[in-house]
Amino acid sequence: MDVQIEDSEKAKQIVVLLIGPPGSGKSTFCDSVMRSSHRPWSRICQDIINNGKAGSKAQCLKMAIDSLKEGKSVFIDRCNLDREQRSEFIKLSGLEVEVHAVVLELPAQVCISRSVKRTGHEGNLQGGRAAAVVNKMLQSKELPKLNEGFSRIMFCYNDADVENAVNTYSMLGPMDKLPSGCFGQKNSDTKSQLGIMKFFKKVNTLPGSSSNETTEATRKANEKTENSRVSPTKHGSADIVHTLAFPSISTADFQFDLEKASDIIVEKAEEFLPKLGTARLVLVDLSHGSKILSAVKAKASRKNIDSARFFTFVGDITKLHSEGGLQCNVIANAANWRLKPGGGGVNAAIFKAAGPDLEAATRARANTLLPGKAVVVPLPSTSPLQNAEGITHVIHVLGPNMNPNRPNYLNNDYTKGCKSLREAYTSLFEGFLSIVQDQSKFPKRSNPAAVPDSSENIEDDSERNKKFKGPQDMAVASNLESGSVEDTRDSGKKMSKGWSSWALALHSIAMHPEKHENVVLESSDDIVVINDQYPKARKHLLVLARQQSLDGLEDVRRENLQLLQEMHSVGLKWVEKFQNEDSSLIFRLGYHSVPSMRQLHLHVISQDFESDNLKNKKHWNSFTSSFFRDSVDVLEEVKSQGKANVESEDVLKGELRCNRCRSAHPNIPKLKTHVRSCRSQFPEHLLHNNLLLARPERLDE
Repeated sequence: MDVQIEDSEKAKQIVVLLIGPPGSGKSTFCDSVMRSSHRPWSRICQDIINNGKAGSKAQCLKMAIDSLKEGKSVFIDRCNLDREQRSEFIKLSGLEVEVHAVVLELPAQVCISRSVKRTGHEGNLQGGRAAAVVNKMLQSKELPKLNEGFSRIMFCYNDADVENAVNTYSMLGPMDKLPSGCFGQKNSDTKSQLGIMKFFKKVNTLPGSSSNETTEATRKANEKTENSRVSPTKHGSADIVHTLAFPSISTADFQFDLEKASDIIVEKAEEFLPKLGTARLVLVDLSHGSKILSAVKAKASRKNIDSARFFTFVGDITKLHSEGGLQCNVIANAANWRLKPGGGGVNAAIFKAAGPDLEAATRARANTLLPGKAVVVPLPSTSPLQNAEGITHVIHVLGPNMNPNRPNYLNNDYTKGCKSLREAYTSLFEGFLSIVQDQSKFPKRSNPAAVPDSSENIEDDSERNKKFKGPQDMAVASNLESGSVEDTRDSGKKMSKGWSSWALALHSIAMHPEKHENVVLESSDDIVVINDQYPKARKHLLVLARQQSLDGLEDVRRENLQLLQEMHSVGLKWVEKFQNEDSSLIFRLGYHSVPSMRQLHLHVISQDFESDNLKNKKHWNSFTSSFFRDSVDVLEEVKSQGKANVESEDVLKGELRCNRCRSAHPNIPKLKTHVRSCRSQFPEHLLHNNLLLARPERLDE
């Protein structure tokens, strides 16, 4: 029976077939939804359709058509247990009408027990006779499939699942639409039905049997169902449809343009779906009014992308199965570059839901992440997220930042931004594809980064290359020996020179300040502050950048400007603190043109240079020549030209000259003696643009 609904303005009507034996709760389901829903519904029950008496399927079909013409959505409240019984109702899928199935797949024991004990049933199916009827119906049961013509099927295995389904349909407004697909289905368990006859023998003696027997059977059945429901989906099972649920990358805190982002999402989904076989991609957002979901849904529809395999979904990405009935085995996390918990939004929610196991598993895979990249992390079986939701993998992905108040701002450059976002979704979907293909890790990239040669030092100074001499070095010694300090392969960046293990100490502290609490003075999401282990003056701090791939000043680009400003501000704060303690101190803030240690770091150094660690020409010239790039100048250069100027290491071979009067001296001891007594004014170029930081009276001395 083909039906066309006359009024196309009465859109988004739904025909929902309730599928389940007597006692499964079909009528209760309908009543619960209709009591709280804002959508007009009509319940069509074959038990009472003929003036309060049982009627025929034809009568149900006619009433369904009439209700649809009135603009109502329809519940078909009959058992609908086999394909033939459902076929005529599925043909109702005419203009703007979707046909859904809600499968009440509760344990047979529960349905029999309910049917036997109930009174006043509309169809008078109750008492001992009900057990035989339920048992007979279940022998011919056929679970529904999408290829019958359903646009959506939702499975319920216990009371919690039923409640979630009720909430799903209760929340639908007149113009709302649910995503297509099959939700909540688990592996079929034939053993659960083999016990029907054994249980039937018990209930067949009713009503004389004890109610305690049925109560206990019901309790055990519910326990079995609940345990089965929360068991993780077995990866690789033939019955599983691999599903990736992912949030919109970069459109929240990173403020990426929604129209451009939605174009890229649809473009990449269309590109990867043919590669993914039967696997599904689901874009998830918390809000029913989500603009990104609406845009993606509309654009995917215009491209005729299969809505059963790529669709949008409203819900908490950490509770898609338990609260929304959507079974996903993989979820994506909009991560931060450090791959750590914190912040807000999706990243914080996923790390919290997964528990500490996710952070440990992530560290085993990677320590940091670059924009446009993703990393696949198998979720340990002990994680609450796997046990409760069936999630087997989390894919961390990092997109481009268009928010001027966040690090790595792209200065509204959407050419770079769109390129980076495309790379992010490509990496994400490639990671998912690797899971679908039963690969345990992210596909190997071509041109792997070179491994640093730990035997090569980049500085000739033997004093500074003594390993693990002080507490700061001892703090990283165990990490270096165990291999937990990252090499350049983590960042995907190819190094121009190797780093000795000693030279990796700052990198380790920047990436893992929590492991070095004995040397860290201050830390945040962006920076770490420590004392220089070999200070060259009375006060000498290092402000470390916590961003991967910034090994030194030559790596800095315009997108790092905000991070440099943050480092400068932190340096100024510490200068003020020191000068409050000793007003005679004068400071400079700056970077070495070529770093002696891996990881971009800002020197906050007093200009007295009173230190036993200052021992040779290289030490002196690295802080008093043009090799030392003042932070103020670096900020101006990066802002105006997109990068900082750096000096050659050749300037370190220059003469030893006083940092005030510029007089020349033959060796370090004589230079130090002179500096202690020199009261000349500082060179003219340092007296402008706040390159020297001092109390006003000190600069005139």
